[in-house]
Amino acid sequence: MTLSRAAEEIVAVKGHDFSRAEKRRKDLGALAPEGRIPGIRTKAQTTTRNVSFFPVRSQRGLTLAELIVTTAILTILMSAALPLVHFQVKRQKERELRADLWMMRDAIDKYKDAADRGAFQTKLESQNYPPDLETLVNGVDVQGKKVKFLRKIPVDPMTNQAEWGLRSMQDDPDSDSFGGQSVFDVHSKSQGTALDGTKYATW
Repeated sequence: MTLSRAAEEIVAVKGHDFSRAEKRRKDLGALAPEGRIPGIRTKAQTTTRNVSFFPVRSQRGLTLAELIVTTAILTILMSAALPLVHFQVKRQKERELRADLWMMRDAIDKYKDAADRGAFQTKLESQNYPPDLETLVNGVDVQGKKVKFLRKIPVDPMTNQAEWGLRSMQDDPDSDSFGGQSVFDVHSKSQGTALDGTKYATW
């Protein structure tokens, strides 16, 4: 085979292949409407398929019957909680009362201990107890220094006043009157009853 003959055959084969490829492209174009090629998904198609629609729920308020039932339940809960709140408040006041009584009685004992050691002079009939609660707050002179036994007179949580019942050594333990000789003990002036059934005045 001559060289020119071989070249002609190669050109013929390439021309035939090109014709088949061109024909296939035309066939595909006819089968794919709107210029789309089968098997290839466009961006618009992908986006459209991923979109989902959720039903919108309609919002509604409470009906009159539901509102009445809700109000009734809240009323019952509040009525049940009020006694508990009152109990907690009363118990807290009783704790404060006990703490205040202990603090004043401790100050009275410290005053007497200092007087018994001769740190300062007291009246004979006082038996080394303070004449009043103000003396514990104001203090006494001990070797040129002012010694105080109580920072301040506390407020009675039951009466909301800084006034206390006083009792001296000469007074009857069950008496509410104060002889005035000295302060042996203190108690609340409240006539209320504690949670344990006792009177605050007897604490």
